[in-house]
Amino acid sequence: MTLLTTVFAAVICTVIWYKGAPKSEMKVGVLCWMYWGASLMWLVDGIFEYAELHAEYFTPAPTDMLNDFYLGLSVVALGLVIWLIILLVKDPKGVIKAALFRKKN
Repeated sequence: MTLLTTVFAAVICTVIWYKGAPKSEMKVGVLCWMYWGASLMWLVDGIFEYAELHAEYFTPAPTDMLNDFYLGLSVVALGLVIWLIILLVKDPKGVIKAALFRKKN
Protein backbone atom coordinates (compact mmCIF):
# COMPACT_ATOMS: atom_id res chain seq x y z
CA MET A 1 0.00 0.00 0.00
CA THR A 2 2.92 2.37 0.57
CA LEU A 3 4.07 1.88 -3.00
CA LEU A 4 0.57 2.35 -4.35
CA THR A 5 -0.01 5.50 -2.29
CA THR A 6 3.24 7.16 -3.32
CA VAL A 7 2.85 6.18 -6.99
CA PHE A 8 -0.62 7.76 -7.06
CA ALA A 9 0.77 10.90 -5.44
CA ALA A 10 3.67 10.96 -7.91
CA VAL A 11 1.39 10.54 -10.93
CA ILE A 12 -1.02 13.24 -9.76
CA CYS A 13 1.86 15.57 -9.00
CA THR A 14 3.48 14.88 -12.38
CA VAL A 15 0.24 15.69 -14.21
CA ILE A 16 -0.04 18.97 -12.28
CA TRP A 17 3.59 19.77 -13.04
CA TYR A 18 3.17 18.96 -16.73
CA LYS A 19 0.15 21.24 -17.09
CA GLY A 20 2.22 24.24 -15.95
CA ALA A 21 5.63 23.00 -17.12
CA PRO A 22 7.03 26.02 -18.93
CA LYS A 23 6.89 28.45 -16.01
CA SER A 24 7.01 26.19 -12.92
CA GLU A 25 6.39 29.02 -10.45
CA MET A 26 5.17 26.79 -7.65
CA LYS A 27 8.19 24.41 -7.69
CA VAL A 28 5.96 21.37 -8.25
CA GLY A 29 8.89 19.60 -9.91
CA VAL A 30 10.56 19.29 -6.51
CA LEU A 31 7.46 17.56 -5.18
CA CYS A 32 7.44 15.22 -8.18
CA TRP A 33 11.06 14.23 -7.55
CA MET A 34 10.31 13.51 -3.89
CA TYR A 35 7.29 11.33 -4.68
CA TRP A 36 9.01 9.45 -7.50
CA GLY A 37 12.01 8.88 -5.20
CA ALA A 38 9.71 7.53 -2.49
CA SER A 39 8.00 5.31 -5.06
CA LEU A 40 11.33 3.92 -6.17
CA MET A 41 12.30 3.29 -2.55
CA TRP A 42 9.05 1.39 -1.88
CA LEU A 43 9.48 -0.57 -5.13
CA VAL A 44 12.92 -1.77 -4.04
CA ASP A 45 11.51 -2.59 -0.61
CA GLY A 46 8.71 -4.58 -2.25
CA ILE A 47 11.16 -6.52 -4.41
CA PHE A 48 13.27 -7.51 -1.42
CA GLU A 49 10.18 -8.37 0.63
CA TYR A 50 8.86 -10.53 -2.20
CA ALA A 51 12.24 -12.30 -2.42
CA GLU A 52 11.92 -13.07 1.29
CA LEU A 53 8.22 -14.03 1.52
CA HIS A 54 7.45 -15.30 -2.01
CA ALA A 55 3.70 -16.09 -2.34
CA GLU A 56 2.87 -14.81 1.16
CA TYR A 57 3.73 -11.33 -0.08
CA PHE A 58 0.42 -11.20 -1.99
CA THR A 59 -1.76 -12.11 1.02
CA PRO A 60 -1.07 -9.50 3.70
CA ALA A 61 -3.19 -9.20 6.81
CA PRO A 62 -5.74 -6.35 6.79
CA THR A 63 -4.00 -4.66 9.71
CA ASP A 64 -0.69 -4.74 7.82
CA MET A 65 -2.38 -3.19 4.79
CA LEU A 66 -3.90 -0.45 6.94
CA ASN A 67 -0.57 0.26 8.61
CA ASP A 68 1.15 0.42 5.23
CA PHE A 69 -1.54 2.79 3.94
CA TYR A 70 -1.04 5.10 6.94
CA LEU A 71 2.71 4.99 6.36
CA GLY A 72 2.16 5.90 2.71
CA LEU A 73 -0.09 8.80 3.68
CA SER A 74 2.56 9.93 6.18
CA VAL A 75 5.18 9.96 3.43
CA VAL A 76 2.87 11.96 1.16
CA ALA A 77 2.13 14.43 3.98
CA LEU A 78 5.82 14.79 4.82
CA GLY A 79 6.57 15.45 1.16
CA LEU A 80 3.92 18.18 1.12
CA VAL A 81 5.37 19.77 4.26
CA ILE A 82 8.89 19.78 2.80
CA TRP A 83 7.56 21.22 -0.47
CA LEU A 84 5.67 23.91 1.44
CA ILE A 85 8.81 24.88 3.37
CA ILE A 86 10.80 25.08 0.11
CA LEU A 87 8.02 27.14 -1.43
CA LEU A 88 7.95 29.54 1.51
CA VAL A 89 11.73 29.93 1.52
CA LYS A 90 11.99 30.50 -2.26
CA ASP A 91 8.84 32.69 -2.31
CA PRO A 92 8.41 32.65 -6.11
CA LYS A 93 5.53 35.13 -6.15
CA GLY A 94 7.04 37.47 -3.56
CA VAL A 95 4.06 37.21 -1.22
CA ILE A 96 6.05 36.70 1.98
CA LYS A 97 8.54 39.41 1.08
CA ALA A 98 5.70 41.84 0.41
CA ALA A 99 4.03 40.96 3.71
CA LEU A 100 7.24 41.36 5.69
CA PHE A 101 8.23 44.69 4.14
CA ARG A 102 4.77 46.22 3.93
CA LYS A 103 4.81 49.81 5.12
CA LYS A 104 2.36 50.62 7.87
CA ASN A 105 0.50 53.93 7.60
